[in-house]
Amino acid sequence: MIMRIFQVTVRPGKEDAFARFFHDTAIPLMTSQPGLVQILPGAARADSPRQFSFVMVWRDLDALQAFVGEDITSPHIDPAEAELVEARDIRHYDLIDV
Repeated sequence: MIMRIFQVTVRPGKEDAFARFFHDTAIPLMTSQPGLVQILPGAARADSPRQFSFVMVWRDLDALQAFVGEDITSPHIDPAEAELVEARDIRHYDLIDV
């Protein structure tokens, strides 16, 4: 399984708009993806009001690529998100059973 950590920094002044997008669009979109085993959405906190994240566990590389395309380092950008986000960071890891 592949763990994908996707973090965004929201543009200043766009925090409320992104929070609505995150809850109303991004989370429902992600939870409906075939091959997504688990998702942990992380909303902004008072000490980091412009930071949001998703920790996702994908069944395998094929499932992840079906969602984002062949280049898994590329973000999947919803048009409503594009103008709200200042920066994105994506990391991938092989999930280890403990």
